[in-house]
Amino acid sequence: MAVDRDHVLRSAAALLTRRATATMDEVAKAAGISRATLHRHFAGRDALVRALEALGIAECEGALDAARLDEGPARDAVRRLVEEIEPAAGLLAFLYTENQLFEGEAQNEGWAHIDDRIATLFRRGQSSGEFRIDLTPAWLTEALYGLLASGAWAVSEGRVARKDFTHMIVELLLGGALRREES
Repeated sequence: MAVDRDHVLRSAAALLTRRATATMDEVAKAAGISRATLHRHFAGRDALVRALEALGIAECEGALDAARLDEGPARDAVRRLVEEIEPAAGLLAFLYTENQLFEGEAQNEGWAHIDDRIATLFRRGQSSGEFRIDLTPAWLTEALYGLLASGAWAVSEGRVARKDFTHMIVELLLGGALRREES
């Protein structure tokens, strides 16, 4: 019987986003395959994590394309991006904690490309006067990643309703936590 690699990766992603310390045995069980079969496809946890990284990068690129970052006001593009990336937020939250993915020469260039696309959006918002200029596009990009990861964890733990994911992230990122005077 042929093993559906995409099914295995998505099963692993679903498990690891809930339990980042899950063993390879648990990953195999979640995918409905034996550990030996899992090992034939992924030599170890590092190989599995690297494959999940490639999936995460592809999911991000797809979300960036679907969000149409160059259209309309930058604040609307940020909202579309968060909406589009929400289905992959759990996987991104897991990857965000895998430090080996972001260290040294082995870092996947896909992350830099994603960073550049998001930073360009924030630069556009700054140029149009929508976003503050005292916060760098690089910092706004990192803040977005942190909020996406935190939001995914909060949803998975039941502390935040899935339907509130986009609103809460966009409002905190773009509006801050300070209470504004009602007009």
